[in-house]
Amino acid sequence: MNGTGLDEEKARLLREFKTKLYASRTPISSTNQACTHAKDGDATHESATICKNCHAQVQARVDVLEAALLIDLKEAAQIIYDAVWADTTDSTKTYQNAAQALLRELRKRAGMKQLVLGRMQPLAH
Repeated sequence: MNGTGLDEEKARLLREFKTKLYASRTPISSTNQACTHAKDGDATHESATICKNCHAQVQARVDVLEAALLIDLKEAAQIIYDAVWADTTDSTKTYQNAAQALLRELRKRAGMKQLVLGRMQPLAH
């Protein structure tokens, strides 16, 4: 086989390989599927892909966070009551102590680290 014949054979094999490769992959955000949460005319929702393992990890984390928010009313009331009566020296901090105690319990149940520096900022959309 001469040089041009070999080059043509390489090009053909490369095209076949690419065709098989692209046929076996799922398209990545090239489809124009509408987001199920997007409202009519809302262009802020873009399609994305995520692997099953990452999705499972995020879903497990969301499940834990949701479970933490399902705190029983009696348990929440007891946490607040204990916090209010734990320190009666400064009555102006009663609500703050109760709120801190409740947030601390929710964070503990959610598996969040106790050390959070400063106020958490909302994510920009």
